[in-house]
Amino acid sequence: MEHSDPLALVRPHEVHRDLYRCPRVFELEMQRLWARAWLYVGHDSQVPEPGDHVALNLGAQPVLMVRRDDGGIVVLHNRCAHRGAPLAPEGPGRAQRLLRCPYHGWAYRFDGRLAGLPQRAGYDGVDFEASTAAARGLTPYGEVAVHRGFVFARARFDGPGFEAALGELLGALDLICDRSPRGRLRVAGGVLRSVVRANWKLYLENVNDAVHPPSTHASVTDAAGAAWKAEAASAAGAGVGPNAEGPPLAMRQLLPFGSGFEFFDRMGARLLPHGHSILGTQHSIHSGYSAQDAQALRDAHGEQRACQVLAFAPQNVVFYPSMALKGSPQVMRVLRPLAPDRTLVEAWAFEPEGAGPQALQGALLYNRQVFSPLSMVAHDDLHLFEGQQRSLAADGNPWVSLHRGARPDVDQAPPCDVGGLDEGLLRNQYRAWLDMMRPVVPGTSGADLASAPRTAP
Repeated sequence: MEHSDPLALVRPHEVHRDLYRCPRVFELEMQRLWARAWLYVGHDSQVPEPGDHVALNLGAQPVLMVRRDDGGIVVLHNRCAHRGAPLAPEGPGRAQRLLRCPYHGWAYRFDGRLAGLPQRAGYDGVDFEASTAAARGLTPYGEVAVHRGFVFARARFDGPGFEAALGELLGALDLICDRSPRGRLRVAGGVLRSVVRANWKLYLENVNDAVHPPSTHASVTDAAGAAWKAEAASAAGAGVGPNAEGPPLAMRQLLPFGSGFEFFDRMGARLLPHGHSILGTQHSIHSGYSAQDAQALRDAHGEQRACQVLAFAPQNVVFYPSMALKGSPQVMRVLRPLAPDRTLVEAWAFEPEGAGPQALQGALLYNRQVFSPLSMVAHDDLHLFEGQQRSLAADGNPWVSLHRGARPDVDQAPPCDVGGLDEGLLRNQYRAWLDMMRPVVPGTSGADLASAPRTAP
């Protein structure tokens, strides 16, 4: 499965199966695409105080998101300049005064500068001050940008800057953040993690695939519908009248997965440059419920803005290639590729500050019902992803079709609007894949540009 030109694996309306299976393709994706893209790192509510940090992987790179002493946020390679040990284990942590390597005790300020090391006299007369370890300290991952508390970073600089790369997505993120009367979200409720034995692109394709719910999730909606019908019948038999609010929130979250193809097509989608997209520009399975206090939003943002915020309930807002966000409920999935056939999927919930407990409860309920490894919905999807990964090895046609909605003469190019069932959403991702998989330009990585000497201890 070695390819002299990996870019030949993508055609206008189809992709080669080795795109999902080849170790060399995956290695190049980490070096090129995942290094060039603006990746979601974390949320600033995870690191409220100086020294607070989160260790995670961006593509193949272990990094630390750290709150500096001046209140800013930096993303550093999680690798001690001495012998390469990680400064912190995966997950959140807090350093009191300095970041300290657990191996030999080298210490760093919260901006990554080397602050001290044991047995300092042993480095006298050996030209240590001129070494890269002394001059660089912890290497910055690259460029960092923060928007409404969401932290993004990219390792390579041979591409558009943050605002140009995200474009209309920043406005979508503003609408989601303004579901808080205070205009601010915060991470709450922990994280659900699942390791899927499938390529990251199979999962991301599914995020924009509105054809699969009526068939893939039929068992879920059938079971939920039967349960609600039985409950309503039981209440009627006991002389209890129908609930004026209709089904409980759990049912309102599950039952719309059974909406027909016409519903999903009419919900619309918008293709954006660089692989980004919004699925559900007109409506979505989330449009029929909201845990937000509409009056609180009117008081905080005014009538016009509140109406805009409440009307924006997309199926998925895709920040290519690493994140998909929902506005109602406020939940997010983050992809962390591990291997050609393994992907870590994280499901997070956000609490809109000042919105009351119902909004957070709705987000937590959605994550449990839909994205938990034990949920009926995720079980359907993960079973199919892993089956796809295995079956792509089968002999026969090596190409995967992405033809639905494409015209023979011309295809839609972003920015543009399409139907919710159009595979143009997937073709748009692979246009971005081709662009970001071009050969690396030397001297454009954060590590390359971090060589300016710093003050040694």
